[in-house]
Amino acid sequence: MKRKLSLILFCCLWVFAAVAADSDLAKKLSNLPGVKSVEKLESEKFPEKYLVRFEQQVDPKDPSAGTFTQRVIVCHKGYDKPTVQVTEGYGAQYALWPRYEDELSRLFDTNVIFVEHRYFLDSTPDPCNWDYLTAENSAYDLHNVNKAFKQLYPGKWITTGVSKGGQTTMIYRSFFPDDVDFSVPYVGPLNTAVEDGRHEPFLRVVGTPAERKKIHDFQRAALKRRAEIQPLMENYIKEKGYKFRIPMEEVLDFCVLEYPFAFWQWGNDVNKIPAADADAETIFKHLISDSGPEYFAEDQPNIPFFVQAARELGYYGYDTVGLEDLLSIKTPDGYLNRIMLPAELVDKIEWRPEVSQQVYEYLKNNDPKMIFIYGEIDPWSATAAPAFPGKVNEQVYVQPRGSHKARISNMPPEMKDKIMKQINAWLAE
Repeated sequence: MKRKLSLILFCCLWVFAAVAADSDLAKKLSNLPGVKSVEKLESEKFPEKYLVRFEQQVDPKDPSAGTFTQRVIVCHKGYDKPTVQVTEGYGAQYALWPRYEDELSRLFDTNVIFVEHRYFLDSTPDPCNWDYLTAENSAYDLHNVNKAFKQLYPGKWITTGVSKGGQTTMIYRSFFPDDVDFSVPYVGPLNTAVEDGRHEPFLRVVGTPAERKKIHDFQRAALKRRAEIQPLMENYIKEKGYKFRIPMEEVLDFCVLEYPFAFWQWGNDVNKIPAADADAETIFKHLISDSGPEYFAEDQPNIPFFVQAARELGYYGYDTVGLEDLLSIKTPDGYLNRIMLPAELVDKIEWRPEVSQQVYEYLKNNDPKMIFIYGEIDPWSATAAPAFPGKVNEQVYVQPRGSHKARISNMPPEMKDKIMKQINAWLAE
Protein backbone atom coordinates (compact mmCIF):
# COMPACT_ATOMS: atom_id res chain seq x y z
CA MET A 1 0.00 0.00 0.00
CA LYS A 2 2.78 2.43 0.89
CA ARG A 3 4.49 1.64 -2.34
CA LYS A 4 1.34 2.34 -4.34
CA LEU A 5 0.74 5.53 -2.38
CA SER A 6 4.30 6.64 -3.09
CA LEU A 7 3.77 5.92 -6.78
CA ILE A 8 0.55 7.93 -6.81
CA LEU A 9 2.27 10.78 -4.97
CA PHE A 10 5.16 10.68 -7.47
CA CYS A 11 2.74 10.78 -10.41
CA CYS A 12 0.87 13.70 -8.91
CA LEU A 13 4.12 15.58 -8.35
CA TRP A 14 5.19 14.82 -11.94
CA VAL A 15 1.89 16.12 -13.32
CA PHE A 16 2.18 19.23 -11.15
CA ALA A 17 5.74 19.78 -12.34
CA ALA A 18 4.65 19.41 -15.99
CA VAL A 19 1.83 21.90 -15.53
CA ALA A 20 4.15 24.28 -13.72
CA ALA A 21 6.75 24.04 -16.49
CA ASP A 22 4.01 24.54 -19.05
CA SER A 23 2.77 27.63 -17.25
CA ASP A 24 6.32 28.93 -16.88
CA LEU A 25 7.00 28.75 -20.61
CA ALA A 26 3.63 30.23 -21.51
CA LYS A 27 4.31 33.15 -19.17
CA LYS A 28 7.76 33.70 -20.63
CA LEU A 29 6.36 33.64 -24.15
CA SER A 30 3.66 36.15 -23.21
CA ASN A 31 6.30 38.53 -21.86
CA LEU A 32 8.41 38.58 -25.02
CA PRO A 33 8.34 41.87 -26.95
CA GLY A 34 5.91 41.71 -29.87
CA VAL A 35 3.88 38.77 -28.57
CA LYS A 36 0.15 39.53 -28.64
CA SER A 37 -1.26 36.16 -27.56
CA VAL A 38 -0.22 32.62 -26.63
CA GLU A 39 -2.35 29.50 -27.16
CA LYS A 40 -1.43 25.99 -26.04
CA LEU A 41 -1.31 23.32 -28.75
CA GLU A 42 -1.28 19.54 -28.58
CA SER A 43 1.88 17.75 -29.66
CA GLU A 44 2.96 14.12 -29.94
CA LYS A 45 6.58 15.14 -30.58
CA PHE A 46 7.35 17.94 -28.14
CA PRO A 47 6.79 18.33 -24.37
CA GLU A 48 5.22 21.76 -24.98
CA LYS A 49 3.88 23.52 -28.04
CA TYR A 50 2.26 26.93 -28.48
CA LEU A 51 0.70 29.12 -31.14
CA VAL A 52 2.04 32.63 -30.71
CA ARG A 53 0.63 35.66 -32.50
CA PHE A 54 3.49 38.06 -33.07
CA GLU A 55 3.05 41.71 -34.05
CA GLN A 56 4.95 42.84 -37.14
CA GLN A 57 5.07 46.12 -39.03
CA VAL A 58 3.55 45.96 -42.50
CA ASP A 59 6.46 48.12 -43.64
CA PRO A 60 9.47 47.67 -41.31
CA LYS A 61 10.83 51.06 -42.43
CA ASP A 62 7.59 53.01 -42.10
CA PRO A 63 5.49 52.53 -38.93
CA SER A 64 2.66 54.58 -40.43
CA ALA A 65 1.83 51.62 -42.71
CA GLY A 66 0.39 49.80 -39.71
CA THR A 67 0.87 46.36 -38.20
CA PHE A 68 -0.36 42.79 -38.57
CA THR A 69 -0.02 39.63 -36.52
CA GLN A 70 2.09 36.76 -37.76
CA ARG A 71 1.60 33.16 -36.68
CA VAL A 72 4.60 31.62 -34.94
CA ILE A 73 4.48 28.01 -33.72
CA VAL A 74 6.80 27.30 -30.81
CA CYS A 75 7.81 23.67 -30.28
CA HIS A 76 9.75 23.44 -27.03
CA LYS A 77 12.23 20.81 -25.91
CA GLY A 78 14.43 22.81 -23.58
CA TYR A 79 15.87 26.27 -23.01
CA ASP A 80 19.37 24.79 -23.30
CA LYS A 81 18.68 23.06 -26.64
CA PRO A 82 19.59 24.37 -30.11
CA THR A 83 16.74 26.10 -31.93
CA VAL A 84 15.62 25.58 -35.52
CA GLN A 85 13.89 28.58 -37.07
CA VAL A 86 11.69 27.35 -39.91
CA THR A 87 11.46 30.04 -42.60
CA GLU A 88 8.22 28.73 -44.08
CA GLY A 89 7.46 30.11 -47.53
CA TYR A 90 3.72 29.49 -47.31
CA GLY A 91 1.10 28.96 -44.61
CA ALA A 92 1.64 27.40 -41.19
CA GLN A 93 -1.43 25.19 -41.01
CA TYR A 94 0.43 21.89 -41.16
CA ALA A 95 2.72 22.91 -38.29
CA LEU A 96 -0.34 23.01 -36.02
CA TRP A 97 -0.82 19.24 -36.37
CA PRO A 98 0.04 17.28 -33.21
CA ARG A 99 2.39 15.04 -35.22
CA TYR A 100 4.35 17.92 -36.78
CA GLU A 101 8.12 17.66 -36.41
CA ASP A 102 10.83 19.32 -38.49
CA GLU A 103 13.53 16.96 -39.78
CA LEU A 104 16.39 18.89 -38.17
CA SER A 105 14.57 18.91 -34.84
CA ARG A 106 14.10 15.16 -35.01
CA LEU A 107 17.70 14.47 -36.00
CA PHE A 108 19.37 16.91 -33.62
CA ASP A 109 16.91 17.24 -30.71
CA THR A 110 16.11 20.95 -31.07
CA ASN A 111 13.38 23.45 -30.35
CA VAL A 112 11.43 24.77 -33.35
CA ILE A 113 10.31 28.33 -34.01
CA PHE A 114 8.09 28.00 -37.08
CA VAL A 115 7.22 31.29 -38.81
CA GLU A 116 4.28 31.55 -41.20
CA HIS A 117 5.15 33.71 -44.21
CA ARG A 118 3.55 37.14 -44.41
CA TYR A 119 0.42 37.37 -46.61
CA PHE A 120 -0.41 33.67 -46.17
CA LEU A 121 -3.46 32.45 -44.24
CA ASP A 122 -3.64 34.04 -40.77
CA SER A 123 -0.56 36.21 -41.34
CA THR A 124 -2.19 38.44 -43.95
CA PRO A 125 -2.35 42.18 -43.26
CA ASP A 126 -5.74 43.89 -43.43
CA PRO A 127 -6.07 45.64 -45.81
CA CYS A 128 -4.09 43.37 -48.14
CA ASN A 129 -1.80 45.86 -49.88
CA TRP A 130 0.42 43.80 -52.18
CA ASP A 131 3.08 46.54 -52.27
CA TYR A 132 4.42 45.32 -48.93
CA LEU A 133 4.82 41.69 -49.94
CA THR A 134 8.57 41.85 -50.59
CA ALA A 135 11.51 39.60 -49.83
CA GLU A 136 13.15 42.28 -47.72
CA ASN A 137 10.04 42.76 -45.59
CA SER A 138 9.74 39.01 -45.03
CA ALA A 139 13.41 38.96 -43.97
CA TYR A 140 12.66 41.66 -41.40
CA ASP A 141 9.78 39.53 -40.10
CA LEU A 142 12.16 36.64 -39.50
CA HIS A 143 14.77 38.94 -37.98
CA ASN A 144 12.25 40.36 -35.51
CA VAL A 145 11.09 36.90 -34.45
CA ASN A 146 14.69 35.75 -34.12
CA LYS A 147 15.64 38.73 -31.95
CA ALA A 148 12.66 38.23 -29.63
CA PHE A 149 12.92 34.48 -29.14
CA LYS A 150 16.67 34.50 -28.57
CA GLN A 151 15.79 35.92 -25.18
CA LEU A 152 14.41 32.46 -24.33
CA TYR A 153 16.73 30.28 -26.39
CA PRO A 154 20.37 31.49 -26.19
CA GLY A 155 21.97 28.41 -27.77
CA LYS A 156 22.79 27.63 -31.39
CA TRP A 157 20.28 28.78 -34.02
CA ILE A 158 19.68 27.15 -37.40
CA THR A 159 17.45 28.38 -40.20
CA THR A 160 15.80 25.91 -42.53
CA GLY A 161 12.99 25.70 -45.03
CA VAL A 162 11.74 23.55 -47.90
CA SER A 163 11.21 24.73 -51.49
CA LYS A 164 10.04 28.35 -51.27
CA GLY A 165 10.92 28.05 -47.60
CA GLY A 166 14.47 27.12 -48.61
CA GLN A 167 14.51 30.11 -50.93
CA THR A 168 13.36 32.23 -47.98
CA THR A 169 16.20 30.80 -45.87
CA MET A 170 18.73 32.02 -48.44
CA ILE A 171 17.12 35.45 -48.72
CA TYR A 172 16.92 35.93 -44.95
CA ARG A 173 20.57 34.93 -44.55
CA SER A 174 21.64 37.46 -47.21
CA PHE A 175 19.84 40.29 -45.39
CA PHE A 176 20.77 39.27 -41.83
CA PRO A 177 23.86 37.03 -42.11
CA ASP A 178 24.62 37.02 -38.38
CA ASP A 179 21.18 36.12 -37.02
CA VAL A 180 21.89 32.37 -36.97
CA ASP A 181 24.85 30.02 -36.68
CA PHE A 182 24.12 28.01 -39.81
CA SER A 183 21.40 27.18 -42.34
CA VAL A 184 20.03 24.12 -44.11
CA PRO A 185 17.81 25.10 -47.07
CA TYR A 186 16.11 22.19 -48.83
CA VAL A 187 15.38 22.18 -52.60
CA GLY A 188 15.34 25.97 -52.71
CA PRO A 189 15.72 27.63 -56.14
CA LEU A 190 17.64 30.79 -56.97
CA ASN A 191 15.76 32.03 -60.02
CA THR A 192 16.94 35.00 -62.06
CA ALA A 193 13.79 35.90 -64.02
CA VAL A 194 10.02 35.46 -63.98
CA GLU A 195 10.52 32.68 -66.53
CA ASP A 196 14.09 31.76 -65.69
CA GLY A 197 14.83 29.77 -68.84
CA ARG A 198 16.91 26.98 -67.30
CA HIS A 199 14.05 24.64 -66.41
CA GLU A 200 12.98 23.80 -69.97
CA PRO A 201 16.46 22.58 -71.07
CA PHE A 202 16.70 20.64 -67.79
CA LEU A 203 13.47 18.78 -68.61
CA ARG A 204 14.82 17.85 -72.03
CA VAL A 205 17.66 15.83 -70.51
CA VAL A 206 16.40 14.67 -67.09
CA GLY A 207 15.85 10.95 -66.60
CA THR A 208 16.28 8.50 -69.48
CA PRO A 209 15.25 8.95 -73.13
CA ALA A 210 12.61 6.24 -72.65
CA GLU A 211 11.13 8.05 -69.63
CA ARG A 212 11.02 11.37 -71.43
CA LYS A 213 9.41 9.77 -74.49
CA LYS A 214 6.66 8.21 -72.39
CA ILE A 215 5.91 11.58 -70.80
CA HIS A 216 5.85 13.33 -74.16
CA ASP A 217 3.65 10.63 -75.70
CA PHE A 218 1.21 11.05 -72.82
CA GLN A 219 1.10 14.81 -73.35
CA ARG A 220 0.33 14.36 -77.04
CA ALA A 221 -2.31 11.73 -76.28
CA ALA A 222 -4.10 14.09 -73.87
CA LEU A 223 -4.16 16.85 -76.49
CA LYS A 224 -5.04 14.58 -79.41
CA ARG A 225 -8.05 13.33 -77.46
CA ARG A 226 -9.21 16.87 -76.68
CA ALA A 227 -12.72 16.21 -78.03
CA GLU A 228 -13.18 13.49 -75.39
CA ILE A 229 -11.11 14.94 -72.55
CA GLN A 230 -12.28 18.55 -72.72
CA PRO A 231 -15.85 17.70 -71.55
CA LEU A 232 -14.41 15.65 -68.68
CA MET A 233 -12.26 18.60 -67.68
CA GLU A 234 -15.15 21.05 -67.85
CA ASN A 235 -17.43 18.82 -65.77
CA TYR A 236 -14.68 18.40 -63.20
CA ILE A 237 -14.12 22.16 -63.02
CA LYS A 238 -17.84 22.82 -62.66
CA GLU A 239 -18.11 20.22 -59.89
CA LYS A 240 -15.19 21.78 -57.99
CA GLY A 241 -16.37 25.34 -58.55
CA TYR A 242 -13.06 26.59 -59.96
CA LYS A 243 -12.99 29.91 -61.81
CA PHE A 244 -10.53 30.93 -64.53
CA ARG A 245 -9.77 34.02 -66.55
CA ILE A 246 -8.81 31.95 -69.60
CA PRO A 247 -10.93 29.73 -71.90
CA MET A 248 -11.43 26.10 -70.94
CA GLU A 249 -9.34 24.96 -73.91
CA GLU A 250 -6.38 26.85 -72.48
CA VAL A 251 -6.88 25.30 -69.05
CA LEU A 252 -6.34 21.88 -70.62
CA ASP A 253 -3.30 23.21 -72.51
CA PHE A 254 -1.64 24.47 -69.33
CA CYS A 255 -2.38 21.28 -67.39
CA VAL A 256 -0.63 19.32 -70.16
CA LEU A 257 2.30 21.76 -70.28
CA GLU A 258 2.69 21.61 -66.49
CA TYR A 259 2.66 17.80 -66.46
CA PRO A 260 6.42 17.10 -67.05
CA PHE A 261 7.48 19.61 -64.40
CA ALA A 262 5.06 18.18 -61.84
CA PHE A 263 6.01 14.61 -62.74
CA TRP A 264 9.73 15.08 -62.18
CA GLN A 265 9.34 17.43 -59.23
CA TRP A 266 7.66 14.74 -57.18
CA GLY A 267 9.62 11.81 -58.58
CA ASN A 268 6.57 9.99 -59.89
CA ASP A 269 6.63 6.49 -61.34
CA VAL A 270 6.88 6.41 -65.12
CA ASN A 271 5.27 2.96 -65.10
CA LYS A 272 2.02 4.52 -63.88
CA ILE A 273 1.68 6.75 -66.94
CA PRO A 274 -1.21 5.42 -69.05
CA ALA A 275 -0.46 4.20 -72.54
CA ALA A 276 -1.21 6.61 -75.36
CA ASP A 277 -4.11 4.40 -76.50
CA ALA A 278 -5.74 4.23 -73.04
CA ASP A 279 -9.37 5.38 -72.78
CA ALA A 280 -10.01 9.09 -72.36
CA GLU A 281 -11.17 8.86 -68.75
CA THR A 282 -7.98 7.04 -67.71
CA ILE A 283 -5.85 9.68 -69.40
CA PHE A 284 -7.87 12.49 -67.84
CA LYS A 285 -7.74 11.07 -64.31
CA HIS A 286 -4.01 10.57 -64.49
CA LEU A 287 -3.47 14.07 -65.86
CA ILE A 288 -5.37 15.83 -63.08
CA SER A 289 -3.84 13.62 -60.38
CA ASP A 290 -0.39 14.98 -61.31
CA SER A 291 -1.26 18.33 -62.87
CA GLY A 292 -4.76 19.49 -61.92
CA PRO A 293 -6.54 22.62 -63.16
CA GLU A 294 -6.82 24.12 -59.67
CA TYR A 295 -3.22 25.31 -60.00
CA PHE A 296 -4.33 27.85 -62.62
CA ALA A 297 -7.59 28.89 -60.93
CA GLU A 298 -8.38 32.27 -59.45
CA ASP A 299 -8.79 32.74 -55.68
CA GLN A 300 -6.50 29.90 -54.66
CA PRO A 301 -4.08 29.77 -51.68
CA ASN A 302 -0.92 30.13 -53.79
CA ILE A 303 -1.74 33.63 -55.05
CA PRO A 304 0.67 35.40 -52.63
CA PHE A 305 3.42 33.14 -53.94
CA PHE A 306 2.61 34.03 -57.54
CA VAL A 307 2.83 37.72 -56.61
CA GLN A 308 6.28 37.12 -55.14
CA ALA A 309 7.39 34.99 -58.08
CA ALA A 310 6.40 37.68 -60.56
CA ARG A 311 8.06 40.44 -58.55
CA GLU A 312 11.27 39.00 -57.03
CA LEU A 313 11.48 35.22 -56.63
CA GLY A 314 11.14 34.07 -60.24
CA TYR A 315 9.51 31.03 -61.74
CA TYR A 316 9.69 28.72 -64.76
CA GLY A 317 8.46 28.65 -68.32
CA TYR A 318 6.87 25.89 -70.43
CA ASP A 319 8.32 23.93 -73.31
CA THR A 320 5.97 23.54 -76.28
CA VAL A 321 8.41 21.69 -78.57
CA GLY A 322 6.61 18.78 -80.22
CA LEU A 323 3.19 19.96 -79.00
CA GLU A 324 2.63 23.14 -81.04
CA ASP A 325 0.31 21.46 -83.54
CA LEU A 326 -2.08 20.36 -80.77
CA LEU A 327 -2.19 23.41 -78.48
CA SER A 328 -4.92 26.03 -78.61
CA ILE A 329 -2.56 28.74 -77.30
CA LYS A 330 -0.01 30.42 -79.55
CA THR A 331 2.56 30.74 -76.76
CA PRO A 332 2.67 30.18 -73.01
CA ASP A 333 5.09 33.08 -72.53
CA GLY A 334 4.00 35.48 -69.81
CA TYR A 335 1.43 33.02 -68.41
CA LEU A 336 2.22 33.79 -64.76
CA ASN A 337 1.37 37.47 -65.09
CA ARG A 338 -1.53 36.82 -67.45
CA ILE A 339 -3.49 34.16 -65.62
CA MET A 340 -2.14 33.57 -62.09
CA LEU A 341 -1.87 36.97 -60.43
CA PRO A 342 -4.71 38.72 -58.61
CA ALA A 343 -6.86 40.51 -61.19
CA GLU A 344 -5.86 43.93 -59.86
CA LEU A 345 -2.15 43.18 -60.45
CA VAL A 346 -2.27 41.79 -63.99
CA ASP A 347 0.30 43.64 -66.11
CA LYS A 348 1.16 45.89 -63.15
CA ILE A 349 4.06 44.01 -61.56
CA GLU A 350 7.59 44.54 -62.84
CA TRP A 351 10.40 42.06 -62.26
CA ARG A 352 13.01 43.19 -59.73
CA PRO A 353 16.33 41.32 -60.18
CA GLU A 354 17.97 42.83 -57.08
CA VAL A 355 16.99 40.07 -54.62
CA SER A 356 18.36 37.14 -56.63
CA GLN A 357 21.48 39.18 -57.40
CA GLN A 358 21.95 39.95 -53.71
CA VAL A 359 21.67 36.29 -52.69
CA TYR A 360 24.05 35.24 -55.48
CA GLU A 361 26.64 37.83 -54.51
CA TYR A 362 26.32 36.98 -50.83
CA LEU A 363 27.02 33.31 -51.50
CA LYS A 364 29.79 34.10 -53.98
CA ASN A 365 31.66 36.60 -51.82
CA ASN A 366 31.24 34.89 -48.46
CA ASP A 367 31.48 31.40 -47.06
CA PRO A 368 28.55 31.08 -44.63
CA LYS A 369 27.86 27.81 -42.88
CA MET A 370 25.11 26.49 -45.17
CA ILE A 371 24.19 23.01 -46.35
CA PHE A 372 22.06 22.93 -49.51
CA ILE A 373 19.98 19.84 -50.23
CA TYR A 374 18.70 19.09 -53.77
CA GLY A 375 17.26 16.22 -55.78
CA GLU A 376 18.86 15.23 -59.07
CA ILE A 377 15.63 14.90 -61.06
CA ASP A 378 13.81 17.81 -59.40
CA PRO A 379 13.34 20.59 -62.00
CA TRP A 380 13.97 23.17 -59.28
CA SER A 381 17.55 21.88 -59.23
CA ALA A 382 17.98 23.61 -62.60
CA THR A 383 18.18 26.86 -60.62
CA ALA A 384 19.93 25.52 -57.54
CA ALA A 385 22.30 27.67 -55.49
CA PRO A 386 25.71 27.52 -57.19
CA ALA A 387 28.42 25.30 -55.73
CA PHE A 388 31.20 27.89 -55.78
CA PRO A 389 34.72 26.40 -55.85
CA GLY A 390 36.99 26.90 -52.88
CA LYS A 391 34.23 27.13 -50.29
CA VAL A 392 34.61 25.25 -47.01
CA ASN A 393 31.34 26.00 -45.22
CA GLU A 394 28.97 26.27 -48.20
CA GLN A 395 28.17 22.70 -49.17
CA VAL A 396 25.77 21.46 -51.85
CA TYR A 397 24.45 17.89 -51.78
CA VAL A 398 22.42 16.40 -54.63
CA GLN A 399 20.49 13.20 -53.97
CA PRO A 400 20.92 10.75 -56.89
CA ARG A 401 17.54 10.35 -58.64
CA GLY A 402 16.15 12.50 -55.85
CA SER A 403 13.07 14.67 -56.27
CA HIS A 404 11.60 17.63 -54.39
CA LYS A 405 11.27 15.18 -51.49
CA ALA A 406 15.06 15.03 -51.00
CA ARG A 407 15.93 15.19 -47.31
CA ILE A 408 18.90 14.37 -45.11
CA SER A 409 17.13 11.22 -43.88
CA ASN A 410 16.72 9.72 -47.35
CA MET A 411 20.17 10.60 -48.67
CA PRO A 412 22.57 7.77 -49.57
CA PRO A 413 24.31 6.55 -46.37
CA GLU A 414 27.72 8.10 -47.11
CA MET A 415 26.18 11.46 -48.01
CA LYS A 416 23.87 11.41 -45.00
CA ASP A 417 26.77 10.55 -42.68
CA LYS A 418 28.83 13.45 -44.00
CA ILE A 419 25.96 15.92 -43.52
CA MET A 420 25.22 14.65 -40.02
CA LYS A 421 28.87 14.92 -38.96
CA GLN A 422 29.13 18.45 -40.29
CA ILE A 423 26.00 19.65 -38.50
CA ASN A 424 27.04 17.98 -35.24
CA ALA A 425 30.44 19.66 -35.54
CA TRP A 426 28.83 23.08 -36.02
CA LEU A 427 26.52 22.48 -33.05
CA ALA A 428 29.51 21.53 -30.89
CA GLU A 429 31.50 24.69 -31.67
